Amino acid sequence: MSALCPIGGRGYGPLPEMVASPQDDLVLAPKSAFRVALAIPLCGSAGLWAPSCIASAQLAVAELNRGRGIRGRPVDLVMIDSAVEAQVPVDALLNSLIELGAVDAIVGMHISAIRQRLSKIVQNRIPYIYTPLYEGGERTPGIFAIGETPSEQVGPAMERLQRCYRPRRWAMIGNDYVWPRTSHGYAKQYLQRMGVALVHERYLPFGHNRMEDAIAALATSRADALLLSLVGQDAVDFNRAFGEAGLDRQMFRLCCAVEENGLLAIGSENLKRLFSASSYFGALRTEANACFRESYHSFHGDRAPMLNALGQSTYEGLHFLHGLLERDPEAWRDETGSMSSQLTHRSARWQGVRGRPAERPIYLARADGMLFSIGEKLT
Repeated sequence: MSALCPIGGRGYGPLPEMVASPQDDLVLAPKSAFRVALAIPLCGSAGLWAPSCIASAQLAVAELNRGRGIRGRPVDLVMIDSAVEAQVPVDALLNSLIELGAVDAIVGMHISAIRQRLSKIVQNRIPYIYTPLYEGGERTPGIFAIGETPSEQVGPAMERLQRCYRPRRWAMIGNDYVWPRTSHGYAKQYLQRMGVALVHERYLPFGHNRMEDAIAALATSRADALLLSLVGQDAVDFNRAFGEAGLDRQMFRLCCAVEENGLLAIGSENLKRLFSASSYFGALRTEANACFRESYHSFHGDRAPMLNALGQSTYEGLHFLHGLLERDPEAWRDETGSMSSQLTHRSARWQGVRGRPAERPIYLARADGMLFSIGEKLT
């Protein structure tokens, strides 16, 4: 898959092939188009998220272009590989595109380590919408983080699971970057307040596909519960090994970055006692999600990529961008994600078009076969 290529058209299918590097001439949409860089991982540990992210973004573009587009210009997507393992460094590539005037905004669904790199090069030249769950605290002008944070997601889920199952000892395992470490720091404070022990903590590099040592150490920790913050294929590999070792009989798992694609890859036999907390699941039974699902499958067909929180976030990110620029085309330069509570935009996470992050619901779900069975609303 190339580092950069334009995407569009009806339905999810093969994308045009284009090899891009800072030296290449870029074949892009007509100048009149409003070009959005869709920065998503196309390879490596997080690459399994790409199909759902692309399909959801395509639907948002189609909806926007049935109206006025963005600021009266038709919207086109330029896909950027934002994986840690990408051959072309994403920060160098996006800096070149911004300098050339080849993109007008960024919608990014990637890990926080990439967001931190991009924040140093975007420098308020174009709006940057960051869509997935993240560790919180983003206050850079011109960057709008719209996903849920540990205080919204991890805290309420741990409280509910602690009350229901009363584990005496927790373990924490994550990838070695800012989101797992910050989330676990929050969770450790929470455990301390509850008087519950943390008996094991470990961080793994990306692409660590030999999980035997991590599983063996976890098995001897005597933990009753595990907060797992591995992403993408790393989470798949770990959960497969976890299930094969029979550790589900010893402890339950809270895995907030495992979504419906991950469940399919892990396999139902390895998903016992696996929980997740999120503001969106594909099976969510709300009027807002029913409308989104109908539009999504009408546009892409029944064999479309699985609906999930990370994919839906690119749909919402494009509509957020539309609302941001329609309200005032220049005010974004002096604002941060904190202003999103006042912004009108479309989402599958709530009914209507007004998004208020402080009020968005968080649901606790349990893996049931290879789907999520959504339980109670936590907030």
